[in-house]
Amino acid sequence: MPVITCIEDLKRLHKKRTPRMFYDYAESGSWTGQTFRENTEDFQQIRLRQRVAVDMSDRTLASEMIGQPVTMPVALAPVGLTGMQCADGEIKAARAAERFGVPFTLSTMSICSIEDVAEHTTKPFWFQLYTMRDEDYVRRLIQRAKDAKCSALVITLDLQILGQRHKDLKNGLSAPPKLTPSTIANLATKWAWGIEMLGTKRRQFGNIVGHVTNVSDTAELGAWTAEQFDPRLDWKKVEQIKELWGGPVILKGILDVEDAKMAAKVGADAIVVSNHGGRQLDGALSSIRMLDPILQAVGDQVEVHLDSGIRSGQDVLKAVAMGAKGTFIGRAFVYGLGAMGEEGVMKALEVIQKEMDTSMALCGKRDIKDVDRDILLIPEGFSGSWQA
Repeated sequence: MPVITCIEDLKRLHKKRTPRMFYDYAESGSWTGQTFRENTEDFQQIRLRQRVAVDMSDRTLASEMIGQPVTMPVALAPVGLTGMQCADGEIKAARAAERFGVPFTLSTMSICSIEDVAEHTTKPFWFQLYTMRDEDYVRRLIQRAKDAKCSALVITLDLQILGQRHKDLKNGLSAPPKLTPSTIANLATKWAWGIEMLGTKRRQFGNIVGHVTNVSDTAELGAWTAEQFDPRLDWKKVEQIKELWGGPVILKGILDVEDAKMAAKVGADAIVVSNHGGRQLDGALSSIRMLDPILQAVGDQVEVHLDSGIRSGQDVLKAVAMGAKGTFIGRAFVYGLGAMGEEGVMKALEVIQKEMDTSMALCGKRDIKDVDRDILLIPEGFSGSWQA
């Protein structure tokens, strides 16, 4: 067993073990990939202030996200097709999150269904909703999340239409994978992944197949999803969904001050500053660059979280120090899942926790709740001076 000391170690194992189409699905952005790259590069521009001769004992990363206690201010982000990175992937990731004490968010486009995850966990998880044209399906989906005792609804706002991801088109991404000559050749090198997949019944989108009229196989599912993302989603619909849900709501995909103000106005419990991991509008600013302007505008009105670009505990620490009340990790936990299953997700969380704890201490802080901008060195003009 290799020694795992950083998220990059898990990423290498993930690439080695997982079929190319699913690794590429996780490790790519839209169009040129500029925003995908800058999400991580921009974190590296922010530096930390080392402090010495301070008491570093009795440290804690314990915090809260939307009033729920967390071991550290990190949640597992909703990631589609997680059950294709590893057999029963959503169940394994949810169990790891529960063991560790952080929230897990199940994607609408998951392989394991809401009911699957609820059956294999003991604590409430969060459910992420993509709004669809089929309003009856959306109502039933929300009810299923309620029945499963999900403790928050995460509404994704930045996927009304799908950004083009070149690798997914070239690889013929599908669940389960279509058996073309190139796919078969690649799968033949991923035998451990294949053996695990043969041992599970969960190989299609579990929240859709069997829950939508006339969708019973992969071909029908592809046609349905291609036309179902709702381009008509607006703030009025967001309010309607919030009322239908009746519980805590997190709005994900906020990357503009005006949108942040609208999210606060409709009464969101939290917003997630996010560009969908660079998978939607290529050329958009990184999430960490947009965090400060959004905090300045609405930080006193709504809880602000950050998603996109986090690959380390230092990234989490920097986001929290700037003012985020929580963060979401997607690729970082997917690398662990693809590399080592449930234990790989645990390892990813442990790596982030250890790096955040050590870095916080070396910045002279003992409690994550006391961390603020005082520990940061931020380049002048980091958020930019842009003309609209």
